[in-house]
Amino acid sequence: MIFFHQDEQLENLGNGILSAIWSEFPTLARNQIALTWIVYDPPVLVNTGGALTPSAFWNHNYRGFMYRGVERIYPASVVKLFYLVAVNEWMEKGMISTSKELERAIRDMIGDSSNDATSLIVDILTGTTSGPELPTGPFDTWKYQRHIVNRYFQSLGWSEMETVNVCQKTWCDGPYGRERAFVGELLENRNMVTTNATARLLHSIIGGVAVSSGRSQAMMALMKRSLIPDDLPTDVEEDQVTGFLGSGLPQVAQIWSKAGWTSQVRHDAAYIELPSKSPYLLVVFTEGKANAKNRDILPFASRLVAEAVGNSR
Repeated sequence: MIFFHQDEQLENLGNGILSAIWSEFPTLARNQIALTWIVYDPPVLVNTGGALTPSAFWNHNYRGFMYRGVERIYPASVVKLFYLVAVNEWMEKGMISTSKELERAIRDMIGDSSNDATSLIVDILTGTTSGPELPTGPFDTWKYQRHIVNRYFQSLGWSEMETVNVCQKTWCDGPYGRERAFVGELLENRNMVTTNATARLLHSIIGGVAVSSGRSQAMMALMKRSLIPDDLPTDVEEDQVTGFLGSGLPQVAQIWSKAGWTSQVRHDAAYIELPSKSPYLLVVFTEGKANAKNRDILPFASRLVAEAVGNSR
């Protein structure tokens, strides 16, 4: 059972947005996009500094729309949101201790989408390290440890997490050694998530109920993006705004997001606030080489959703 309810108005708006996307980008196949959109009607119960208890937050009824929201898709760097929540959970429970290097890695994993930083965090979360191939026995133990993040998310009891796989590091060139063996000959063990699972995770963060109120606020601070061009970083491959959902918004908007991209996919997951409109959450995944290179699809979708939010009451 999904965490939001679908109503006729959002269904009509969402389907209209998809039709406009396919009309504008005819090479984007129907099975190359997935989308989850949640509207926060007044009284707005998110981004409140964690004012609600988890039970009060989860018992509230939220409106949403999804298209292929349960399809398993390679998440690229969007998986770093899952590792962000997990590392905060580990610290909260005293399973690991914070340090300057860990804090730097967390900031760089989300702010710059650093794969090197993510590698350290996965090592710390799982008690494993990359390296040469291992004999069968030690490798079985190593693999069991690497699935600890999966076990954590499954323990939450969220139906959206039943099909996710979040046990792999993110790479620039790709895995080697034991990492290559772990991902599988046919990449059958690669990371896979859905837009619904990503939306629920982001929803919990902005609701102030991911791990704890304080840690949710700290996670949100890491995800905050400026839409002012001069503020965007120039020393990274992608600034996580240009060519993503933030590009479709006016500069007066506020956005908290985490993007992901490879030569095969272009994704973004964002919580957005616009003046005089209901805030909303939007997760859009696109697949295919041509679509991954296209920096116009996600901004176009974002602009249409922003316009539709004003008509969604």
